[in-house]
Amino acid sequence: MLQTFDERNRNLIVSVGGRLSHRDEAGVSPFDSVVQGGDAVWEGLRLYQGRIFRLEEHLARLRRSARALAFDQIPSAAEITAEIRRTLAANDMTDNVHIRLTLSRGVKITSGMDPRLNQSGPTLIVLPEFKPPVYDASGIRLVTASVRRTGPDCLDPKIHHNNLLTSILAKIEANVAGADDAIMLDQRGFVAETNATHVFLVRDGALGTPTTAACPEGITRQAVLDLAAQAALPCTIGDYSLTQVYAAAEVFVTGTMGGLTPVLAVDGRPIGEGKPGPVTLRLIDLFAELTASSGTQVC
Repeated sequence: MLQTFDERNRNLIVSVGGRLSHRDEAGVSPFDSVVQGGDAVWEGLRLYQGRIFRLEEHLARLRRSARALAFDQIPSAAEITAEIRRTLAANDMTDNVHIRLTLSRGVKITSGMDPRLNQSGPTLIVLPEFKPPVYDASGIRLVTASVRRTGPDCLDPKIHHNNLLTSILAKIEANVAGADDAIMLDQRGFVAETNATHVFLVRDGALGTPTTAACPEGITRQAVLDLAAQAALPCTIGDYSLTQVYAAAEVFVTGTMGGLTPVLAVDGRPIGEGKPGPVTLRLIDLFAELTASSGTQVC
């Protein structure tokens, strides 16, 4: 899976620190914390027919992450939403849009890791792109990465931070193997998530998904858990090994960038019959209905 350039994004208008500018003219200071040390938090949002899916939950997670990193100032949800609206309007965007939202600690008075050097408040970046779900709807193939997800004793995954090198290293392994993405294990050897998505498996007609001990609390993941509960589809949150993934009848992944996507094979082993299964397809339909009927109106 390789994303390609969408010509509609050639003249994007982005917002950096409250300033709207063309994508080629936008600039982040070399003294900004996101450049100096990846000292920032982020969210991926998706716009469906003028509504952002679960915007409140995304902004709450952003604020929790910023508080965990001891940001002195955090814009309110209303302020962030207003800037999102302004940026979408500047691009005349209403549907099939992915928004990358970044909040850094801000610009430092001089280079260094000490947060006390940040004396001008945070930097908010709103980057919207015309971008349909990025995965092949017919299914993807995964491999297992050698890179592990860290636990809360190292760098708590509940902080949705911009230090994404472990994900990038895992993605490199997937690229080399000719796969779409990589499953990442936790330090104990259980499945955590992929380099970009959460993992679900189906066994005996019931759902299972790993705990969030070594991965973020996914917004789309929670939406699927909610849909499963409403549909009286049992789901167990727990520890799952690769052996259980290999033996599953169905596997699918979830995330804002791609929605719900079937997994056809893991480490070269077909999952189930090697095609999207009935539980996966049912949840895909339920999720499509949900995103078509809910969300925060922004344009």
